[in-house]
Amino acid sequence: MMNYEKTILEYLINKYEKSKSFLGQNKVNQSFSVKPEKLFPEYADDSEYEVFTQINEAIYDLLDKEYISVTKKKNGVFAGISLNAEKIDLIYRVIKRKPKAETNKSLMDILYRYSLENDILSKYCNEQIERINTNKRVQFFNDDLSEFENILKAVSEITKVQEETYIRDFSIRVFGDTKIFEAIKNKVIRLLFLYGDFPMEETILEELNIVKNPGHVYFKGFGIITIGNQAIDLSQLKSDIAISSLLLEDTNIKVTGKRLVTIENLTTFNYFNEADTFVMYLGGYHNSHRRNFIKKIYRQNPEIAYLHYGDIDAGGFYILLHLRNKTGINFIPYNMNIDILEKYSAYTKKLTDNDRKRLENLKNTEFSETINYMLENNCKLEQESMDQGLI
Repeated sequence: MMNYEKTILEYLINKYEKSKSFLGQNKVNQSFSVKPEKLFPEYADDSEYEVFTQINEAIYDLLDKEYISVTKKKNGVFAGISLNAEKIDLIYRVIKRKPKAETNKSLMDILYRYSLENDILSKYCNEQIERINTNKRVQFFNDDLSEFENILKAVSEITKVQEETYIRDFSIRVFGDTKIFEAIKNKVIRLLFLYGDFPMEETILEELNIVKNPGHVYFKGFGIITIGNQAIDLSQLKSDIAISSLLLEDTNIKVTGKRLVTIENLTTFNYFNEADTFVMYLGGYHNSHRRNFIKKIYRQNPEIAYLHYGDIDAGGFYILLHLRNKTGINFIPYNMNIDILEKYSAYTKKLTDNDRKRLENLKNTEFSETINYMLENNCKLEQESMDQGLI
């Protein structure tokens, strides 16, 4: 089949598949038409006579096969091309295209199968089923059913991971191949973020225990760390130390200060230095391994105050809420208020549309006063901006 013929049929089939006729909801007969010059601008160019002739030959050929009907202007110029709906099944075979109805059925089978796997997939799958029923495109499906099912399989399996697992090992375990997960990783992350409960999109994998390398937890300040039979008094050190996540289960901590502060940013952690304070940097995220460790510290040191120091933006507040929710510890926000925004106003940044959307969702929380100030003054503040005069 000539390229002109296939282009015409593909376009008309696309119009049909987007219509109410495809869903069987039309109350009147619909026609699916196109002007030749819309598909081929050269058709209306008098200097492109050879191309004009080739396009006309393609149209006549489709007309002879009764795939289309036409409206005609004078001098052999076609004004419009319309799909012959009675030949749709044959046209699908001719252009070697899988009917959308068949694809939708396959998608429905996959979506129903995964809709009971977990809350994230239940929410996602039910929404996509509704999208199919209203003839909308399924999110994260790019005409490859195998890839699509792999995405849902990854979302299902990733929520079951209990221990830190390398990306490569996760891919082998789930797909029997080291590269498959890497190819769909970004779509998996996006789906998890849109339909799950995660404060930051960029740290979702780590929070779910999928890592490139073993993580480390950084400590400093007023506390004694015991690993096995070895104890280290951090208050006697000039700097911090880091413990591999693989050692956390064997690590115990006695906080000798009055409070524990978790810090979101590594640079801020390095600058931070306050008396009677035990400080932790969790590597930018807190997965189940680290959260269990925090809960162990809390059981060993229930009498001290627990604070979290993060960016004064939507992400910072979401991380704090998430930390509270996942550990059951009432972390108090530290330096995340209007006074700090005003003090460092010269270093604030303007809000993006996404910032505003996420902040609006936080207006009914305890941070409402700060949130309203940020929205009214179009500002947010990253920890790094405060480091020079830190606090």
